[in-house]
Amino acid sequence: MDKLIITIGRQYGSGGKEIGQKLAERLGIPFYDKELLTAAAKKSGICEEMFAAHDEKPTNSFLYSLVVGGYAAGSTPINHKLFLAQFDAIKSLAKEGSCVILGRCADYALEGEKNLVNVFIHADISYRVRRGIATYQLDPDKAKDIIQKTDKGRASYYNFYSGKKWGQADSYDLCINSAKTGIDGAVDMILDFVDRVKK
Repeated sequence: MDKLIITIGRQYGSGGKEIGQKLAERLGIPFYDKELLTAAAKKSGICEEMFAAHDEKPTNSFLYSLVVGGYAAGSTPINHKLFLAQFDAIKSLAKEGSCVILGRCADYALEGEKNLVNVFIHADISYRVRRGIATYQLDPDKAKDIIQKTDKGRASYYNFYSGKKWGQADSYDLCINSAKTGIDGAVDMILDFVDRVKK
């Protein structure tokens, strides 16, 4: 396989970022998460803080577009400008070579790309709450609230821009329950899947 691009969608608290990092390390290829925002900012000339403020946030509100970006004739709302800049950055980074990309509709941005593997990491709520408590020292109620709000935002963002359904199996090549496999087990499963499908 000349080039391999792996995208990882994830529920909050499922360990998707850690899985992506370990996967990239095992494969010896770059891992892109917040780095995408830096690349998009440089390429578009829009300040990086703007990308960070709207990162994977719901953007399907007409009122939101009015408030954030204005709606003068011929203008594009800022949330759409940010998405398009990020979309271009994802495509540019993928052209540079093999990599692992976390979230941000990367699977949609790279649709049709050769040697693309789209993965979704999920886990039951109790597992994700435990990870929130252990990783971020959150109390259980706060952890559950953050999980639900973050997942809702990611779903809204993904569904709006991709026209697909976030977390639905047929939107991905491989879905993994990290509560069952553990972090390292999920990495092993993805590597095994890649090995089986590569040409």
